[in-house]
Amino acid sequence: MSFMRVRRFWVAGLVLIAVLALLPFSFHAERHLETATRVEGSEAETVRQELISRFRSPFVDRVVLVIQGLPPADSEEGEQALAAIVAGMRDEPGVSGVVSYLQLRDPIFLGKGGGTFVLVGLASTDVPVESLVPKLHERANALANNLRGRYPDVKLELTGELPLNFDIRKASADDVRRGESLVIPATLGLLLLAFGSMVASLIPLAVGQLAIATTLAITGLLAERFHLSILVQNLATMLGLGLGIDYALLMVSRFREAICAGHDGPAASEIAARQAGRTLLISASTVAIGFLALLTVPISEIRSIGVAGFLVAGISVLLTNVLVPALLAWLGPRIDGGRMPFAPKLDAYRSARTGVRWRRWGRVIVAHPWFALLLAATPLLLLAWQATRLDTRVPKGNWLPESAESVQALHTLEKMDRAGVVYSMRIILELPGDSIAQTDAGWNILDRLSKQLASDPRSARVISITTIAEGNRSNLTDLSRETHRTFLSSDGRAALLEVLPTDSVSLRGQVDWVRELRKTGAFALTGVPGATLKIGGIPALDADYQTIVSNRFVPVTAMVVVGTLVALLAGFRSLFAAVKAIALNLLSVASSFGALVLVFQDGHGSKLLGVHGVTGSVFPLVPIVTFAIVFGLSMDYEVFLVARVLEARKSGMSEADAIPEGLARTAGLITSAAAIMIVVFAAFTFGNFLVVKMIGFTLAVAVAIDATLVRIVIGPALLRLAGDWNWWPGGLGTARRPSR
Repeated sequence: MSFMRVRRFWVAGLVLIAVLALLPFSFHAERHLETATRVEGSEAETVRQELISRFRSPFVDRVVLVIQGLPPADSEEGEQALAAIVAGMRDEPGVSGVVSYLQLRDPIFLGKGGGTFVLVGLASTDVPVESLVPKLHERANALANNLRGRYPDVKLELTGELPLNFDIRKASADDVRRGESLVIPATLGLLLLAFGSMVASLIPLAVGQLAIATTLAITGLLAERFHLSILVQNLATMLGLGLGIDYALLMVSRFREAICAGHDGPAASEIAARQAGRTLLISASTVAIGFLALLTVPISEIRSIGVAGFLVAGISVLLTNVLVPALLAWLGPRIDGGRMPFAPKLDAYRSARTGVRWRRWGRVIVAHPWFALLLAATPLLLLAWQATRLDTRVPKGNWLPESAESVQALHTLEKMDRAGVVYSMRIILELPGDSIAQTDAGWNILDRLSKQLASDPRSARVISITTIAEGNRSNLTDLSRETHRTFLSSDGRAALLEVLPTDSVSLRGQVDWVRELRKTGAFALTGVPGATLKIGGIPALDADYQTIVSNRFVPVTAMVVVGTLVALLAGFRSLFAAVKAIALNLLSVASSFGALVLVFQDGHGSKLLGVHGVTGSVFPLVPIVTFAIVFGLSMDYEVFLVARVLEARKSGMSEADAIPEGLARTAGLITSAAAIMIVVFAAFTFGNFLVVKMIGFTLAVAVAIDATLVRIVIGPALLRLAGDWNWWPGGLGTARRPSR
């Protein structure tokens, strides 16, 4: 036995060394995470790759420099000021191209009120391309300062996909810091209420922090080779605090029970590790299954959440099952150190009194299971019914952080009636035989398509090689090499059309337009058999994103349900217990989706969360991600409760006695763990990142529902109604089965 204890300490020491070695990498993880969304194999991603490889376009990645306070760009004085700006931006490292009214005498560059803009292309680098944005900000500010002597009202602001992504990154980081500053003190307070001891309370908190830091370190290293989203930061913090604290809470609670029973530190630690360890492995496996299912979705954001969640679950259970028992064995009765004035001493009397009220509550449920079931299930079913109205299109309105410069610049473009330059569709037309650049037939086909798209009332402007050359192919020789590379492929068989939507067309309307064009097809639009039309840009990316999420939701759901069912069957060896857990989880998920619809989609109470007005829908990733997370998290409490009831049955208790005993032993733990989870998730609903608000709200509601009505009322009622069938076929093993 002493050898086993020594070995356990050695293993714990090795794990601790590995964690400490990884910690420095966690401080730099953010710089490697991306804000851009990548949808692998999508049409929008294909367009992007063709612009890089076939066109070698200098404007694949670009920002929009919005200019105000200068003379009109088509005036002599305005041209001089604009020339200084263009020259200054060209000199900035990482800039691959600059185009303005000086290069293309196109009225699109002349906005309402005399404003204009410059398109700045960025070269791909080894780091995320949005990391170039800060230097561009500095260059724009320097140029503005140089011009301010003559033009005191001059204003240069950056917007576009990359600056917006950069500001989203900043909002995400701010939300994490704000969330942690709110969560940690509140969590410590709840742990002190649960344990009444500073030492016991600090252990779960430390596990949560270590789980977060280790996850961020590993994802930061992975992000050097794979595309991982900035959402890793938010989700790792949310889930690390939630799961890490949840798991350590169970281990510490079991240890304190063993200490109360008279065992010394090492013996109590072994008992806690043996009893809680298996429960935690079952629980962590159900959580991990949900996140592994997300890895099958070919979207960088969703896969990133899957990676972060899987790592958090694995690291949390590793730390809890290896490090925590070693620490507890060393502490022994000192676990009660730093006892609060309101807390009684950790002794056998307190242990005997533990759960008296919950045991009494369990007897009420056992005596009236049908009434309890009806009373608790009815409101949840009504709430779950609201989930049938869930709309996963892009939310209405402006959900970006208003204080960000990129958002303010976007509003300026809207006032100039030029916001379409940010949301343009990038359409690549490829002809089967004719060269667009070298044959009249190919040129005319492109020209007709440009005019056809321009005639659509949703179109503000169509820019192609034919519109730039004013319809005359002989003018091609007068165009710059930069323009050729932007709008014509190297072989001349493919051409790019930039379709700028009018400001009256919402992002949702743009997505519908993309789908309409794809459905119409290249042949109907050009009349050329074998012609192909590929659509990219932000609207196309959103369309592809929504389609993939919609198509993958059912397979992901099935994987999570089946995987969880197998894990529960292996853990409990009971068909009914596993199926019941799945059904109750589905009820919790559906109810939380119903709450999401009522609050965000319909706007009931959304102002309390800092969301003014209805969103009309939820982000497509929210349902699929929250389903995977909630399904695993909700299973925690089911596993805690059922494991204790099964333990009581194996000790010889009847079902009627085992259920109140299980509640007495776990309800307080479930309540404490759920309160901490709710605090953690709710803290992130007050940030500036709307998608994180939605995820945090849905998770908080799901945990609240699951830990109250579902696990404390519906679950015990179903256990009572099923009787010995709860443990069929092999849950009870050879344990004695009382007749009562």
